[in-house]
Amino acid sequence: MSEFHGSVSRGSNPRPDRTPPPPTRAKGLRHRLAELRGPDVPAKALDARALAALAANPGCARRAILDGAGVDKARLATALGAPSGFGQSQFALTRGNAFEARVKADGGAELLRLVHARLDPGAEPPAGAAVPDLTAHGPEGRTARTALALREATRAGGWTLLDHPMLALDVAGSLAFLEPDAVVVHPDGAWSVVEIKSFPMVDGAADPAKVGAAARQAAVYVLALEQVAARLDPVPEVRHRVLLVCPRDFSNLPAGSAVDVRKQRAVTARQLARLTRIEEIAGTLPEGTCFAPDRPAEELTAAVEAVPAAYAPECLSTCELAFHCRDRARAADVVTRLGRPLRAELGGLSTVAEVLSAARGVSGDPADPAVAALRRAAALRAEALA
Repeated sequence: MSEFHGSVSRGSNPRPDRTPPPPTRAKGLRHRLAELRGPDVPAKALDARALAALAANPGCARRAILDGAGVDKARLATALGAPSGFGQSQFALTRGNAFEARVKADGGAELLRLVHARLDPGAEPPAGAAVPDLTAHGPEGRTARTALALREATRAGGWTLLDHPMLALDVAGSLAFLEPDAVVVHPDGAWSVVEIKSFPMVDGAADPAKVGAAARQAAVYVLALEQVAARLDPVPEVRHRVLLVCPRDFSNLPAGSAVDVRKQRAVTARQLARLTRIEEIAGTLPEGTCFAPDRPAEELTAAVEAVPAAYAPECLSTCELAFHCRDRARAADVVTRLGRPLRAELGGLSTVAEVLSAARGVSGDPADPAVAALRRAAALRAEALA
């Protein structure tokens, strides 16, 4: 009779093993992130908008660890003395909620009509749709309930509307829970994301910058849905054309537009994969590092500066810490504060002082293309001014 691992054979002297089992990696990471956030500070949920911004700047370890730990960056920026006006106004939130309620009224009849007209005109018209109850305890429970509802709707056929489902996405070793406005299951079993925004669609077109931001946000939901679909057999199709619903011509009437997010999905997936894993960043921080906003400003500044940042002007519209990072970038005289495209053109020249010195011929290798271009530009400028 074979013995299983840990059994004791007859005649041996058994000694009880009093060594406690080692904590799992996930529990250890959660404990470490709670220490960084502060023992009594609740975690701030990482939403799709933050994930899209994080994917747009994957080289910023500071944002990665703060978002992964659930730190409230707005409170942190205020404690550092560099508050920002980042975020929506209360009026815009109220207006957006009222518009979303109108779009989803009557069991989502108008929303399903727009989905049918813009995304799936060949399917049977949605005379009615199932709207499953997705309530559950905690984000993990809601995520499991959403996955179950998606599986049941795919097998049942017909139209199904999932109102504010909960999805989970692994981001650099930390789990992010995402809540799209709606997900629609088509009669053929395919899944589509619906994004409802309060900015207007005038004459069938909306602000391209705002549409681009909505597409990047929807691409995050598509990635999360694909992970859910991959666990089913057969794997249902997650459509890469999402429905964007906005007010028509400044009214409260909804208008829909199909947006192809294949490019945004590919870029987001690639950038998220490039992110340094959260536990690796946390392992480089000094013992006792904490980002709790009630800590002294000097201590908070030292904690934030212990994590390298990758500031760029685009951060001003996507990150609450942008003003603080911009001040530090100016103090360090780095060229990244002038924009990523310029930084990419300057090669090994990392500060403005180095750039000016190379342009004047004081320093730099003349064989360096960046140095040669700077000196040529400086000569042209001097000739024009003369």
